[in-house]
Amino acid sequence: MKVVHYLNQFFAGLGGEEAAGTPPQRIDGAVGPGRGLGLEVRTTLACGDDYFGEREDEALTELLRFLDEERPDVLICGPSFGSGRYGYACGVLAREAARRGIPAVCGMDPESPGVAASEGAAYIVPTSSNVAGMREALPGMAALAARLGAGEELGPPEDEGYLPRGLRRNEHVPSSGASRAIDLLLAKLAGDTRTEVEASFDHVPPPPPVPDLSRAKLALVTEAGCVPQGNPDGLPTIRARSWLRYPLGGEATLAQGRYESVHGGFDVAAANADPNRLVPLDVVRLLQAEGRIGDLHDWFYTTTGNGTPVAASVKFGQEIAQELKEAGVEAVVLSGT
Repeated sequence: MKVVHYLNQFFAGLGGEEAAGTPPQRIDGAVGPGRGLGLEVRTTLACGDDYFGEREDEALTELLRFLDEERPDVLICGPSFGSGRYGYACGVLAREAARRGIPAVCGMDPESPGVAASEGAAYIVPTSSNVAGMREALPGMAALAARLGAGEELGPPEDEGYLPRGLRRNEHVPSSGASRAIDLLLAKLAGDTRTEVEASFDHVPPPPPVPDLSRAKLALVTEAGCVPQGNPDGLPTIRARSWLRYPLGGEATLAQGRYESVHGGFDVAAANADPNRLVPLDVVRLLQAEGRIGDLHDWFYTTTGNGTPVAASVKFGQEIAQELKEAGVEAVVLSGT
């Protein structure tokens, strides 16, 4: 089995921070942590943390050139523990190696930026945040690397000891979905809640309540794909790549024929017959006239949430929120589908 190991300048023995600008190098055999893997490391690749961070394209091109020449059965990166620069370099190199058909194993703290940088392409063994966990990290990394290098298919993360990669695989099970659903329901009724789909979402704490809505400035935001008739700015019906804003001016309602929904995830007939179902301008204007709402922002914001990746949705929300905050908006009515 041909193993290539990637290390930063420190673990490769090239120096500390004074050597962080070291360009990519190729070293014969195992050095540093590579000697503790228990595998025959043919080649060690090394690069300074600063060099990779400041000249990523150049560093990656050279490291991949080394890999193309070596054509290893498996690449091992790190362990980088909680190091940000080192972890990021490990994640990026492992990702690009895996895309070239070279299985890659990393070791790093689950909070390392290298986890996101790997984009699920590498097998990442969770480690401690510092080098004190070296002795525990190396055997797990080596075991996965040996199996991947031998062409074995790994089982699920919880069985094999690597971080979830964001992938799902179909498996044959002895019972049908209907019978499993009944089993889950009976377990839930007995106080034991289970699931076959593990969700992992950020917890967003609710903001404090608005002290006085009658004095507050309100904004209207929707992910229902409400746009002017004809969709002049080309908002996608699915997997939106952006959000849009449109002026409300002095309008008291969103009139039929002037607005429509381009959302590709539901029947839009009823919404198009009355666009206020999407953006409740008519009701908000009534509440404003009654003095129950202080003011209404001059623009409404829109996108399509249908199939839009979570990362893109988070980005949209942050950008819209920042703009609303700068406009003095204190509350938002967010309408969905």
